[in-house]
Amino acid sequence: MTNLRKPGFVLGLIVIALAIVASLAPQLLATHDPFESVATDRLLPPSAQYLFGTDNLGRDLYSRVIYGAALSLLSASLAVVVGVVVGAVVGLISGFVGGRTDFIIMRFVDVLIAVPGVLLALIVVASLGFGPVSLALGVGLGAAGSFARVMRSQVLRIRSEEYVEAARTLGVRSPAILVQHVLPNAARPVIAMAALEMGTAILSVSALTFLGFGAPPPAPEWGALVSAGRDYVATNPGLSIIPGAVILVVVLAVNRVARAIGGDE
Repeated sequence: MTNLRKPGFVLGLIVIALAIVASLAPQLLATHDPFESVATDRLLPPSAQYLFGTDNLGRDLYSRVIYGAALSLLSASLAVVVGVVVGAVVGLISGFVGGRTDFIIMRFVDVLIAVPGVLLALIVVASLGFGPVSLALGVGLGAAGSFARVMRSQVLRIRSEEYVEAARTLGVRSPAILVQHVLPNAARPVIAMAALEMGTAILSVSALTFLGFGAPPPAPEWGALVSAGRDYVATNPGLSIIPGAVILVVVLAVNRVARAIGGDE
């Protein structure tokens, strides 16, 4: 309730709500067919008819940005899910088993963290082929190391708690202890981190689609829209600036709300 009194938090919720609607039901917000070209309406400035103007093929930029949310945000969401699942499982096993297993697993995690996330994503995309799914998988694996470290630190703390020791004394098997006691108590920081990671995932996905590693044209991914407008920066800078501004606003909104929910503000 306290957060609802903060204008920045409320504004962030509104932006996120609009982004979700654009992802799930873009036809509710779009004003034109995002793939329809009108040769006589090429490179028009923003107007009542075309809110963000038109691109070099006469397509409505606003509608393309709206439909691009589905590809960009869903790819980023899938990337976060991959990072959370892979990282949480690795960190859970590493922290709970301990010993040499923990040492070996964490050395692999150190290597994973040392590799820049975008570079790892490029390797995965180059191996599996271009597309939103391989892109999300690459970005998610790049984030998995951080989730693994957070989960491991929580498991190391929780496994020495009295209720865990009591369960062991009563003869409860390790898998049951892991699922019933350790995982539920260790998951909260990881979930909070996942909310913060969403903004980073959006930026990573947009950066890779900017480089051409996303869905093939004419898919209106946000990064691809920014890239497509580079050739017209001198005459029509809005083609790149507007999609870039949308990415910035959504990332700031996600980070603002995530920090508030996570208790950082």
